[in-house]
Parts: sequence; C-alpha cells; structure tokens
Amino acid sequence: MTFGKVAVGGVAVLALALGSCGGGPPPPQFVCPPPLTVQDADRITSFRAGAGRDPRDIAFEAVLVRAGSVCSLGKNAVEVTLAMIVAVSAGPAVTPGQTRVPYFVRVIDGSGNVRQGQDFTADFKLSAASPRGESREELSLSLPFGNINDLTGYRIAVGLKPTPEELNYNRRAGGRP
Repeated sequence: MTFGKVAVGGVAVLALALGSCGGGPPPPQFVCPPPLTVQDADRITSFRAGAGRDPRDIAFEAVLVRAGSVCSLGKNAVEVTLAMIVAVSAGPAVTPGQTRVPYFVRVIDGSGNVRQGQDFTADFKLSAASPRGESREELSLSLPFGNINDLTGYRIAVGLKPTPEELNYNRRAGGRP
C-alpha cells in the first residue's frame, strides 16, 4: 500500500517538474467555495398547529450540524460535492409519521448575486419510540466558468428554511431583535 502512495507521489513530482519547463505562467489558483451557514438559519423549532407556543407545543427541533464541500476542477466547470448533516429531535407535540425539514442551497458569486439556488427537504420518521434522527444530505453542483478567475469570491450559502414565525422564534431565543 505504501508503494502505491510513493508511486503516485513520484508521478506528481515528475509532472510538476515537466510542467515547469515550459516557462509559461503558473496555473491559476482555485479555492473550493466553502459553504457558509446563513445567520438565523442554523436551526428550526417547529410548533404544532394552533396558538400555543410553550415548550409542550414543540413538534420538532432541527439543527444544521455542519456542512462541507469538495471540488474537482474541469475544463469549463467546477464540480462541487456539498454535504450537510441535519439532526432532528422530536418535541412533546410530535405527530408520528414523516417530519420534513426544509433547507436551501444558494451559490453566490463574488458580486453577491445568486447564480444558482434550490430548496430541498430532509425527511425523518419521528415518534415517541424514535425521537431523534440525523441525515447526511449530499448534493452535486456544477459551476460553469469561461475563465477560472470568474470563480473568485464564489460562496455557497446553506441553511434550514424556517417559516417567518420560526425565524422570529430563533431570533428571540438567540436574544436578537
């Protein structure tokens, strides 16, 4: 197994040495856009339907645990594999059956424009007997470019997608207006 690593390393060193013989400019640097979690979109506390909003009315709580990305650079596109971990816990008012946790992914360019975006759901089966769940959500994104420098400043915004009421609850719970 060590031999394979040495052979691959040797081939990489040889390729770099031969590539530097041309005297041309060095290849452009590319940084895989890391995902960033949007403020106030890292958790959802969902209540059962109705007017009650005390802890006994919580149907579930969900948290975006972490997100990461891995990229491969192609001729005219960067292929991004985005992975996110979403965890959920049943509340006292959970209804047995499918619990859907909405989340979003947005690709933002260096000027702050949304270049791509989509909404998804992570699905869980929660009940009193199975009150917790965790899901690894993996997505593939393709970021086309004409010039590698077009990708400078790209970011991937991710988060859970709370309703306006859930967003207000997140902000109040976090001590924010």
